[in-house]
Amino acid sequence: MKTLKIFALLAALSIYSCKDDAEGIIVQDHDTNAFMTIMHSMNAQMDAMKMTGDADHDFASMMVMHHQGAIDMANKEIEIGNDANIKAMAQQIIDKQTAEKTDLTEWLKSHTPQSNAEGQAFDAEMIEVMAKMKNWKDIQVLTGDADADFSELMIVHHQTATDNASSILHHGHHADIKEMASMMIKDQNKEITDLAAWLKENGPSNQ
Repeated sequence: MKTLKIFALLAALSIYSCKDDAEGIIVQDHDTNAFMTIMHSMNAQMDAMKMTGDADHDFASMMVMHHQGAIDMANKEIEIGNDANIKAMAQQIIDKQTAEKTDLTEWLKSHTPQSNAEGQAFDAEMIEVMAKMKNWKDIQVLTGDADADFSELMIVHHQTATDNASSILHHGHHADIKEMASMMIKDQNKEITDLAAWLKENGPSNQ
């Protein structure tokens, strides 16, 4: 973690050096960033989840929490953001992931987990993906600009979802879960592309 923080500082200094002192990017501490606070809370909840060794069950359980994190971040963007396009994307995320969370929750009610080798392999992959997300988010350079910070962190968040969804396509057994995973990959890859395009044109380095 110390190495990651050093990397983040160096990245911030590199960006800052490209600007005049009067126009330099001001880096916000992660502990005071509203979106990072939501992600930390989401990570703590997911870390506490007990794996069952059933790939479909554990994917659905984890994604319920993961989706709620995205919904909370999107609601915060609508509350404090300024850019109409990013706020519209945030509302789109709320609509899609609220519906998916409902479907996942209903599926879990009728499913009894059964541990097996395939499920344990999936759990190991999912743990690695979540560790990657926690490290990746902690090296993001945040500025306090709500639209940019939301976009950067949502890209990290979405990539984690698509990684886990891709994994369940290989390890899962239930067609309805795999169908939901395929839709997550399609929708969230598109949103990653749109958020990255917005950042390229409107991010802090262009201010």
